[in-house]
Amino acid sequence: MKHILMPIDPAQPARTRSAIDEVLGMRRDEPVTVHLLRVQPRVTSHVAMCFRPGELQAMQQQAGAEDLQLAQGLLAAAGLPFTSTVRIGRSAPTIVETARELGCDRIVFGRDEPGLTGRLFGSLAQQVRQLLGGAGVQVSGS
Repeated sequence: MKHILMPIDPAQPARTRSAIDEVLGMRRDEPVTVHLLRVQPRVTSHVAMCFRPGELQAMQQQAGAEDLQLAQGLLAAAGLPFTSTVRIGRSAPTIVETARELGCDRIVFGRDEPGLTGRLFGSLAQQVRQLLGGAGVQVSGS
């Protein structure tokens, strides 16, 4: 059985659909388990001090859960089992850490046209590949 991590960016719904299509194609060959991940960015300490203890984290968890709804709906409609996680941190390191913790053998980003930032600094998928350093976890997508 393949364990797949699917990082979700709500600003790129086409990429989410592309990743789900890819996973559905993999399911034809062997059973898969999908772990959806939304990484919420950390906020500065200046922003954090405007909130009561735990309030900011609760807001970030709620926002992340809302961000996962499209992917959850598509996977549920396809009858594909999944779990969902919201983490707070820097995107690439958090994705790599989560993939390792969950024992994932593949990370699926989906396809999308890279924007200017991706062309200048490398896509998130490229950053994840570099951090993994050939650790046996396949990364697909752009």
